[in-house]
Amino acid sequence: MASTSLTRFTHHLEPPLSLVETCKSMDQLKQIHCRTLTLGLPKTPAFHNKAISFCCANKSGDMDHALKLFDRIPEPKSVFLWNTMIKGYSRIDCPRHGVSMYLNMLGQNVKPDNYTFPFLFKGFHRNLGFSCGKELHCHVVKFGFWSNVFVQNALIHMYSRCGQMEMARRVFDISCKTDVITWNVILTGYNRSERYDETIKLFDEMEKNGVVPSSVTLVSLLSACSKLRDLEVGKRVHKYIERCETERKLILENALMDMYAACGEMDVAVGIFDRMKTRDVISWTIIVSGFINKGDIDLARSYFDQMPERDYVSWTAMIDGYIRVNCFKEALVLFRQMQAASIRPDEYTMVSILTACAHLGALQIGEWIKTYIDRNKVKNDVFVGNALIDMYFKCGSVAKARRVFSDMSRKDKFTWTAMIVGLAINGHGEEALGMFSEMLRASIKPDEITYIGVLCACSHAGMVYEGRKFFASMSTEHGVEPSVTHYGCMVDLLGRAGHLREACEVINDMPMKPNTIVWGALLGACRVHKDVGIAEMAAKQVLELDPKNGAVYVLLSNIYASCKRWDSLHELRESMMHRGIKKTPGCSLIEMNGVVHEFVAGDRSHPQSNEIFLKLDSMTRDLKLAGYSPDTSEVFLDIGEEDKESTLYRHSEKLALAFGVISSDPGATLRIVKNLRVCVDCHVVAKLVSKLYDREVIVRDRTRFHHFRLGSCSCKDYW
Repeated sequence: MASTSLTRFTHHLEPPLSLVETCKSMDQLKQIHCRTLTLGLPKTPAFHNKAISFCCANKSGDMDHALKLFDRIPEPKSVFLWNTMIKGYSRIDCPRHGVSMYLNMLGQNVKPDNYTFPFLFKGFHRNLGFSCGKELHCHVVKFGFWSNVFVQNALIHMYSRCGQMEMARRVFDISCKTDVITWNVILTGYNRSERYDETIKLFDEMEKNGVVPSSVTLVSLLSACSKLRDLEVGKRVHKYIERCETERKLILENALMDMYAACGEMDVAVGIFDRMKTRDVISWTIIVSGFINKGDIDLARSYFDQMPERDYVSWTAMIDGYIRVNCFKEALVLFRQMQAASIRPDEYTMVSILTACAHLGALQIGEWIKTYIDRNKVKNDVFVGNALIDMYFKCGSVAKARRVFSDMSRKDKFTWTAMIVGLAINGHGEEALGMFSEMLRASIKPDEITYIGVLCACSHAGMVYEGRKFFASMSTEHGVEPSVTHYGCMVDLLGRAGHLREACEVINDMPMKPNTIVWGALLGACRVHKDVGIAEMAAKQVLELDPKNGAVYVLLSNIYASCKRWDSLHELRESMMHRGIKKTPGCSLIEMNGVVHEFVAGDRSHPQSNEIFLKLDSMTRDLKLAGYSPDTSEVFLDIGEEDKESTLYRHSEKLALAFGVISSDPGATLRIVKNLRVCVDCHVVAKLVSKLYDREVIVRDRTRFHHFRLGSCSCKDYW
């Protein structure tokens, strides 16, 4: 308490009531209370009311102290005091305490008034609404407050907060509906429940009833238009705002801008932005997000860099933008800048960064993120858990993915699906199917993505019988109709197992037109089993759908080379040159000490390039002494064997492998991400390196993982 106030109080015995009215903190209030007791001054009911009101309503208030003061009143008969206590518990999100206070009030034969139920319902959440919302609704009717507009609004708010929109709508439909606040409450409820079409329908009804919308109404409506991408209604609202000369509050201008940005009308959104007299961080973030949604990442970054202030939402939006356009390294760089700016990330930021780590195979950074989440108590919900599982699997760390799954208190269908897909691509087919059985026992209904994981598990493990069974039962048992992707999985399963004719029959019997994925699966199987005839047919089908598909030419070239069909190979090469088709260069990523290094086939741009190639020479000599002979069957260049070996020698995964060996401690696991399918020779080299150098080598290529240990691979040479 200020010294002058304390002096006045001590020397002139100023009534404590006036001091309570001017106090600023709980410390001051307690000092006043203490001096009142010491000096033996009377504590009037007005003093108690003011002191309790301060504890309940002030930001620095203390409900425990309020309750102590309240309990000292012998027989509290003032409904005002009871309401004040109930309101205080709502303010601090303790609605159950408010309900207890209300029941105690009835026990003291104090009847509620017009303010009791609005204060009581204000803090309700879903669980409390389900447990006692309807019972308290009966009390509203019993005590005769049913027709009170404030109580009606409170009921609508309570039901909508608890997700019971049908009940909220019933209350609304029999309410007087003359107050715009009533309409705003139900509109907000529909938006909260993501029933945006109902928001727009209700606005039409509001206009028919002649209720003049407020800025809150218009913001709710624009938000619904934004979510539905409803430009027509959004423009109608904009015209209404201009026609009625509605006050252009910042929140309303932001809502207008967000609606246009969501509908892809960035020129209009930027026009509003440029004309705004004041802007906040939300205004800037809307523009950044709008350009991200249009795919213009550079313009989004330009606005982001101009922002006078950035919060965690704007940083997360920009990070997520980079992830959408597959700029994962840029996303990680931006996250480091976010950390340097001392901006605390939330769970959405964590999901975005874990996604980037998953794509880059950056396990060390992913592990750091996991530690950060634990230490800083970032909300670790089901979305973060799912992202962690995905990250660990995509980095080849199966055991840690299992651990996260086991520790999750809540699991949804995406959690189970992530486990099934992750186990499948990492070569644990039988465990993936076991996980699917557990999912069904947990009464989680699988969807189309789950079945893609199940069929992939069967394909990678060569379980043809099981795959046929699951494919046949997915629609009859769970109502999941096979899509073109599921048919592609079946073609892959049958083709890899050598049932090429049956795979062709599946394609012919498809109820929809096969796409490049389906034909590509058949072509990949032909490479394994060296069936030139079916390969040529499959390649022709792919090229009819996608004439510029360079991967098809490469696969077919590899098949011709492995079958020694040199004439066909030359014709295909000439066709590639004539059409301007170029082979996608091989690219491999490896993370060392939290930094992701990128290698392209034959690349010498890395700062340690000389050391890498020296190590590669040394490794090649060691491997040859162990019996390694370069497999040039998939090198289709018209050059001598020595040059073919030199071409193999410069493959990107070999460069990454050599770099990993010189940059890590002996015995450390090496994790490599390859943008293309790993070639036969690199597969052989990785097996030998794992044996000779006592290393676990994990390579993630375009289709699956290869876990190399002690000279063997988890794929069992079946890829």
